[in-house]
Amino acid sequence: MSAPASPPDASDWAARYLGELATQRQLSPHTVGAYRRDLAELAQLAGHHDWARLTHFDIRRFAARLHAGGQSARSIARKLSGWRGFYAWLSRQTALPANPVEGVRAPKRPKTLPKALPVDHAVQLMEANTHGHPEPAELCNRAMFELLYSSGLRVSELAGLDLAYQDAGKGTPASLGWFDRAAGEVVVTGKGGKMRRVPVGGPAREALDAWLAVRPPSRDGSAALFLSARATRISPRVVQARLKDHALRAGMPMHVHPHMLRHSFASHLLQSSGDLRAVQELLGHASITSTQVYTALDFQHLAAVYDRAHPRAKSK
Repeated sequence: MSAPASPPDASDWAARYLGELATQRQLSPHTVGAYRRDLAELAQLAGHHDWARLTHFDIRRFAARLHAGGQSARSIARKLSGWRGFYAWLSRQTALPANPVEGVRAPKRPKTLPKALPVDHAVQLMEANTHGHPEPAELCNRAMFELLYSSGLRVSELAGLDLAYQDAGKGTPASLGWFDRAAGEVVVTGKGGKMRRVPVGGPAREALDAWLAVRPPSRDGSAALFLSARATRISPRVVQARLKDHALRAGMPMHVHPHMLRHSFASHLLQSSGDLRAVQELLGHASITSTQVYTALDFQHLAAVYDRAHPRAKSK
């Protein structure tokens, strides 16, 4: 009579799991390889311990060791997700009391500050290629870029602007955003359907007037303020591409995108006024918490000024 087969060890369970990922779930070799590396790291952390006996506290300890070893929160979160999936599978193969990875969270990711242009770079960007007799497309670009920086609009809000308020017609919805030329403001509908009015600065109004003087009729009959080369409402993607090209020609040392102009608007306004509530209203943030991130940018600006100007700032 033959001896009963011994139960699979950890490496056997891992091999079975990876095999199912490749054959039954048909994951790519690259993805399966990532799971293999994550399970190998779990095996290294577990050492001689039986994987089936690892506890919630063991997994938390392993995550802490990875973090102390310099691994990013994003990387640890991915590994925890992989381990969680493995244990969910293992619980279906064995009498596993509980998934030890459930409830274990990766360390909080550090908040990245929004990237804003320095004031001199913002001015350089706005004033680039403003001489001579520009074509209508260039006048459209100048008006869009000035308005993004002047009023802190989201690119979707900019693309959705109409020439003026349009009443709802047959099959046509009322305007969600428009240029109020008499008031020198734009009215936009932001996130959550919240409508706000934002002032338009002098240079932006001048750029808009120059564009409106040459704006052709739209091909689709829409009242869109900004038009594409096909004379239809411009899309956010086209605005992004045009701004990127304009920034390259202006000699900007960084990649410039529409949301960077929104960040620049908020940061520069806060530097000048210090009025966080006003910036919140102009940006259309529902919570002041979203706006407070710009105080960190303001502090960075003040710290840079201190480092340049204070005679005792630099160590000898």
